[in-house]
Parts: sequence; C-alpha cells; structure tokens
Amino acid sequence: MVVVLVIAVVVGVALGLAVALAGRNSSPRVAGVALDRKVPSFPLVDERGRTTSLGSFRGTVVVLSPSLTYCHEVCPITSGALEQVRYDARHAGVGSRVTVVEVSVDSWRDDPARLRAYKRETGVDFRLLTGTLPQLTRFWHFFGVGFYPTGHGKSFDVGHTDGIFFVDERGHERFADVGMPNTGGKLDPRLRRLLGQTGLRNLRRPAPGWTVRDALADLSRLVGRRVPETPLP
Repeated sequence: MVVVLVIAVVVGVALGLAVALAGRNSSPRVAGVALDRKVPSFPLVDERGRTTSLGSFRGTVVVLSPSLTYCHEVCPITSGALEQVRYDARHAGVGSRVTVVEVSVDSWRDDPARLRAYKRETGVDFRLLTGTLPQLTRFWHFFGVGFYPTGHGKSFDVGHTDGIFFVDERGHERFADVGMPNTGGKLDPRLRRLLGQTGLRNLRRPAPGWTVRDALADLSRLVGRRVPETPLP
C-alpha cells in the first residue's frame, strides 16, 4: 500500500532538477536526487536472525528499497525490479561490488522465518532485512520513508512510501528515486501471482516513479561503469 508524504513531493521537485542538470555533461545521467550524507549505523536483523546493519556491506554499493512480504500492491513489483538490477550488475561484471537489499516496513509480521519463506516463494536472490518497530522507524526516518499499519485482522496492511535508495562504498547515501517502480508490465510469474487487483493495475499503469533503467543509471555513476539492462533468463 502506498502513502504519499510531503517528503515525496520535495524529492520529486529535486528529482526533476537533478535530471536537468545531469543532461549538461557527458557523464552517466543521474536519475534520482543527488545526495552525499553518511548513513548512521542502524541495527537490523537479517533473514537468518543475525544482527547486522548497512555497515556490514561497506565496500559495496547498496541498492535499497522498503518492502513488506505480505504486500499485494507494489512490493512484489519492487522485488522484480531489484532482481533485475541485481542480475544486470552481475551481467556487467560488477556483481561483487553491489549489494541489493530490501528492508521491511512490517515489524509486526516480517520476522526472519517469514523473510526466508518469501525468498523460497518468489525466488529472489538478494538480501532481506527486518527489525523491531523502533529499529525500522529510526532506519527509514533517515531515508525519508514513512509507514504505518492500516486495517485489522485479515485486512491488515502497512502503508508506506515507495522508492529506491543508493548508498556508496563509503556508506554515504548518494541517490534517491521516490515512487513506484515501472517494469514495463514485466514481472516474474512467482511475483506476479502475489499481486491483487490494485497491484495488477500498478504493474500495467504505474504512477510516476522510477524504472530499472533509472536505477541502473544511478548505479552506473557509483560503480564507474555503464550497467546496461539485460533481459532476465
């Protein structure tokens, strides 16, 4: 479920400026908002129940998105886009320099066992992290991502800001692309079957946001090499 916050509006304005400025030189274009700020050490938990943080990926470029495993509207599309980015990085020969991560916004249900089940169910091959409500709140507040539970019982959901964020090898946030992913209507069947009616509409006609090509443009800037989009096998 998507929630549009004031931060998304501010970042959206900056996004247009970043793209305009990027066109003035021959360097790989910047698709998102350009930043340079150190990410604090926020403790999280990985899919094996081990305490970790983004600092454990220092020395690699971290490609990061918020998600929840019970989402039926946007998150499976985000997972598909991230899996494409991970594949493209490996295909371009920079896979060892890139870490793709989804960090949950659902501390109530996304425990390590649920993260492992999601990987088995969908076949995604990137890192999944979670944490307590205070841990996830502090973590995502830094990136300008808001989230809150909605509904009750079987209708329980978590509204949240959608986007993709890039942390460089030094541990500094460098780019942010806010909004839904646009995969051109393509999605692995294992992820597609998780989508409800709203999710299928988002897949066909996503709201303005970012594409895999946008993500690869930002990633290319950080690894110093063009990372082209290559069809998944």
